Amino acid sequence: MQWRRELIWNPHDLRWRIAALFMIGSFLFALGSFPPYSQLVDGRAVGITFVVGSIFFTAGGYSAFLEVINDHDDDTGAGALRFWAWEPGNTLWWATFIQLIGTLLFNANTIDAMIETFTVEEENRLVWGPDFFGSIAFLIASHLSWTSVCHRLWCVRRDDPDWWGALLNYVGSIFFMASAIASFTLKTTGETLNITVVNLGTFIGAVCFFVGAYLLLPAHADDTVGTGG
Repeated sequence: MQWRRELIWNPHDLRWRIAALFMIGSFLFALGSFPPYSQLVDGRAVGITFVVGSIFFTAGGYSAFLEVINDHDDDTGAGALRFWAWEPGNTLWWATFIQLIGTLLFNANTIDAMIETFTVEEENRLVWGPDFFGSIAFLIASHLSWTSVCHRLWCVRRDDPDWWGALLNYVGSIFFMASAIASFTLKTTGETLNITVVNLGTFIGAVCFFVGAYLLLPAHADDTVGTGG
């Protein structure tokens, strides 16, 4: 598979917007959990980083939902952009809808963490892990997307960018879930279960989402020409 992608400005294309929004959101999540940034930058700035990242995630999630409900196989309604549709028989509809719910849960979770950061003492650093229920939603959505690509539980298609995207999103969701579990607070000590796993899981998961979104961009023109020859 050709990994190089066209880094162009094309906001009128919905698939480009999905890629750009998820890439920005993933980058901000990775930045917020990167130790040199999270430990040295003011906790309030770190909190804002996660909030803005979650907003881009939600925008990307809704854009992916729009792509699915406006993907017409025939000419019926092809000219009218739909902002909502009920398509329970469509696996990708469920995948994008559940993913959108997960992003909204991340929104609430990051905002709550930021508010707490603004109200605690300065020496307390922000420790943010993905919302547990949001991570469950991402895992379910990733599994549905994976089965939509493979049409079974497992397949290998190394030349298919959709396969790589589904795989990377699945792995990213697993790391987000690990981070969410590690971010639980122990009642006995009042401390986070494992801060290292929280940050590492969030960072690796965000990197996976970033690369998966990058693959949504069109292949580099030089590579396409070379392959065709």
